[in-house]
Amino acid sequence: MKVVNPYLNFPGNTEEAFNFYKSVFGGEFSMLMRMKDAQGMPVPEGQEEKIMHVALPLNSGQVLMASDNCNASTFREGNNYFISIHADSVEEGQKLVNALAEGGKPEHPFEKQFWGAWHGNLSDKYGVNWMVNYEGNGQ
Repeated sequence: MKVVNPYLNFPGNTEEAFNFYKSVFGGEFSMLMRMKDAQGMPVPEGQEEKIMHVALPLNSGQVLMASDNCNASTFREGNNYFISIHADSVEEGQKLVNALAEGGKPEHPFEKQFWGAWHGNLSDKYGVNWMVNYEGNGQ
């Protein structure tokens, strides 16, 4: 495993929250992608400017990441976080997703995404939310 990072969800105010975190921790966003930038993904009307993904590198080498949860009916404080794991290979990523999903609730399968990385997410049997990513050249 390369790295583990916190990943937060917000009910539509990610940009406000991350501008606050940037003022606290310093630095600049290494990525800021809006919903309208999602290729081939339906975006609810009025959500085009919401944040699909933002990343704020911290001095420790970790990255604080987040997105807006456009489905307000599923957002609850307490379920608005993920632990994001960056795997060393597609095989390791798939193995982690399979193991963590055992007895839990898979949300999105581990597969290649439009932005080029492999990604999957799930809630484990203890209710912890996980994202697994691989950004290498694996097929």
